[in-house]
This record gives sequence, structure tokens and C-alpha cells, in this order.
Amino acid sequence: MPVDTAVIVVGAGPTGLMLAGELALGGVAVEVVERQTVASGQSRGGGVNSRTAEALAMRGLIDGLSDQAIPRTNVGGHFAGLPVALDTRPWRTRYPGGLLVLQDRLEQVLEDHLGSFGVAVRRGIELTGLDAAEDGVTVTVRGPGGEYRMRGRYLVACDGGHSTVRKLTGVAFPGRAGTLAAVSADIELTALSATVPRRAEHISRLTRTGGGYWMLLHPLAGPEESTGLYRAVFGGPEQVTLPREAAVTFDEVARALAAVHGPETRLGRLRWGSRFSDASRQVIDYCVGRVLFAGDAAHIHSPIGGQGLNVGIQDAANLGWKLAAQVRGDAPEGLLDSYHSERHPVAARVIATVRAQQVLMSPSPDADDVLALRAIVIDLARLPDANRYLAGLMSGLDLRYDLGGSDPLVGIRMPDLDLSTAGGTTTRVSTLLRSGHGLLLELGESIAADALPAGVDRITARPADTAGSETFPGIGTDTGAAPDVDRILIRPDGYVCWVGAGPQASPAAALQRWFGAATLPGR
Repeated sequence: MPVDTAVIVVGAGPTGLMLAGELALGGVAVEVVERQTVASGQSRGGGVNSRTAEALAMRGLIDGLSDQAIPRTNVGGHFAGLPVALDTRPWRTRYPGGLLVLQDRLEQVLEDHLGSFGVAVRRGIELTGLDAAEDGVTVTVRGPGGEYRMRGRYLVACDGGHSTVRKLTGVAFPGRAGTLAAVSADIELTALSATVPRRAEHISRLTRTGGGYWMLLHPLAGPEESTGLYRAVFGGPEQVTLPREAAVTFDEVARALAAVHGPETRLGRLRWGSRFSDASRQVIDYCVGRVLFAGDAAHIHSPIGGQGLNVGIQDAANLGWKLAAQVRGDAPEGLLDSYHSERHPVAARVIATVRAQQVLMSPSPDADDVLALRAIVIDLARLPDANRYLAGLMSGLDLRYDLGGSDPLVGIRMPDLDLSTAGGTTTRVSTLLRSGHGLLLELGESIAADALPAGVDRITARPADTAGSETFPGIGTDTGAAPDVDRILIRPDGYVCWVGAGPQASPAAALQRWFGAATLPGR
């Protein structure tokens, strides 16, 4: 039987699940189809960085995810695996270390959130055909019940680096072929040598070489848990000779473990394994008619730093509210197009950053010039300003969209300040954004009576007392804004799109640009 919906999301990884949740929050009918019959059960992604943690907090998901995180303390981020911890605290985030959480647990939290809107993932569904028209997209799918068709006004490809949607549409995917052949696997160890790490530490302490191999061995449980569960990422002479589609075998992983950590390190079970390269590519256009691309379907690169998962979730946070408005019919002209103009440069920068790290991480034994460069970059990373720069780059906290306006606050993420509302309650910016609406934050004595679009909330509040806190300062010069700013318009994805000082400053133009004409009286 044909299925008709507003948006079809192809792929139930973190990007697809996050996007579907954003669409459902925006009141849009959505169907999610996934080729796999069951959830992956794999650790994969490499963790949640600070900016992604903030995005999840804006939807009330961070507490549940924190309960699933692997304990670690004072680890810090990394650039190219260099032995310098990156400190995100100067960026005023509540999640300076991000979260080390297995991807399957993240997916479960996101799928439960989606289920709270009454949306269930259709699993075991393979996409076999796609017909895009001016008014919608029709796909042919094959599942347990046979073949049938689904039609949506829009379709979003979140189906990974080998995207079927991308292949069916024929969209250009330029870039560079891979030069690295490596394996990522979830494993269980039954015996550990002294060199095997017992706790989650900085990546520079988890990487070793031996016998022609390199290996990152990362515990996937807290130090008090005796599960022997690890993620192993490695490469060596054997991996270079094997085709990408060759299955990762128990013996292959065991040989690499023995070479790097000695024969006393024993493999008990290979849970899963896959091969990857450092290929980097990006679709030319994220919006092709009624078909859109997000996550690895839009961009691929080496998994250094675990940025793929995080960029994908942030793609979804940027796209979800815009596409929902487009479907509802209240999106201002050009809103959906801004998804490409804002997110395409972000992934392009990530790809360039990953390539730079690859140079530093993989010097040949006689590459004295690269080793000299590593030494210089290590020294630079220890300087506070350079460390802040790299921490912002790797965490996504430094991102600034070009949204117009001269104030430094416009285009950046809104700090998650503690606020005291006019009604006497204490809340946070992230809590006020859980509705998925925009937010006009009024911090002054005199409040203007601007009419607001239906998708914008108005809150009168003051920064809570932050005496003695360097992490969450009040509004003003501490956030980069002009000293007298007391009105801030925030998009549903948490980015500031207008600031003003006093009741005479009007957000009308920004409201029209991002939310359309006012339809309700000010409230």
C-alpha cells in the first residue's frame, strides 16, 4: 500500500533520527526508513562534542544521554592526536569535555525521543528507486512485506557515506580518493598486557605502534567495569592489501593486537568490524529540488576526531526547523536555501581540517620535515590563544554563520546562560528553546511590544547571579555583544540572528527574514 507523508528521511543513524525529531517537533509528518533490520549495536561515532551536547540540551536530551556516557575526567579534545589537551572552557560551554558515549546508545536516546511524537522507524526497508518531481518525491522501497511506494513532499538523504539516494539522484560528489586503509572494530579482550589502557584518557595516550602497525585502543567502559570492551582502530601492511569490501576477521584483529600490545593481549570476541579510508568528498549542492542531503550522505572524510557524527547532528539541527517551516507553508523566501549556504562551508572546513591533521598524524619514519612541523604545532597548541582557537575549531563552538549585522554576537551560538524570569523562576536559555521555536529574549527594564510570528516566543528575564563564575557571564561585553545589548533574537537551532539595545530597537527585519510575517500579537 502506498505511503504518503510530508518528509521521507532515509537512514536511521544519528543524523536521520535527529532530523526526524526536529521535523516532528515542528509539527510535520515524517517517515524514517532504514535498510538495517535492527539497530547497529556499534560504538562507531567517537563521542559527542561540546556543541552537539549543547544542541541535544536544547531538546531536553542531554541528561538521558549523560547517564549513558563512559566516565572520564579532564581528558580534553585533541588536534591530530598531539599530546596537548584542548580546553573548550574559554568558549563558555556547560559541556567542556563533551560526552564519550557509544553511538548505539545515542541512537537509542534519539529514537526514543522520536517515538515520543508517535513516529516509529521503518526497519528492513531498502530503497530501490527514486522519482523526484517539482511537487514531491516518490520512492520505491522493498521490505519484509514486499515492494511498495512512498511519496513525500521532500526527501532527506541521511543514509551514510555510500548513500543510495545520492547514487540514484546522480548528484556530483567530488573530492579525493583515499590513501589510507584501516579498520575500526568493537572487541572484547580476555587478557590485557600492561600497555593496554584501563581508562578513557587523552587520545595521545591511547595510540601505540608496533610490528608495522599503528593502533588506537579505547576502553568502552568505566575503569570499575570488567567488561574488556574496547574500540580498536588500526592499520598496517595487511590492511593495505585487502579490498574495502573484505570482511574484518577475528584473526586479523588478533594479529594487530599482538603486534602492538604483545601476545599476552588476547582477543575474546570480535563484535563487529569495518574498513575505512581517508577519502574526502562533498556533494556540490545540499538541496537538489525536493531532495536534500545531510550527514555522511553530504560529506565524507577520515574519522579523525569523531567529527562526522557531530557535523551530521548539527546539519540536522540547522535543517530541521527550516524544512518544517517550508512544509507548513510559513517559511520566508530563501529560508530553506540557507541550509546549503550555511552548512556546506562548515563541512568544507572540517574536510580541510581533517586533511591537515592527517599530514601531522602519519609521517613516514624518515619524514624529518613533518616531525619538525609536529614539534612546532605542539608548542603552539600549548599557548592559551592557540589552544582556544583549536578547541573552538574541533568542537564546533567557534562557528559563526554570516547572518548580517555588525554586532559580534550575531551569527554565533547563544551561550546557555542561567536566567531569572519576570515571574521569579530560574531557567536556562537551552530550556527555553525546547519548544523548537525562536526566542526573543528581553533583558531590559522597558519591554517593547513588537508583534511576533507564531513560531517565536518572548521571554522577559535577567541573567541570574553569576558572581564568582567565569563560565557563564552575563550579557554584555563578556559575550562579545555591545555593552548595552538587552534584546536578543535566537533561532531554534540556538544561533543569534539579531541583537538590539532598548525598546526602540526593532527586530522586525530579522523576524521577517527567519520566521516570516507576524501573525500573533506580542505576548
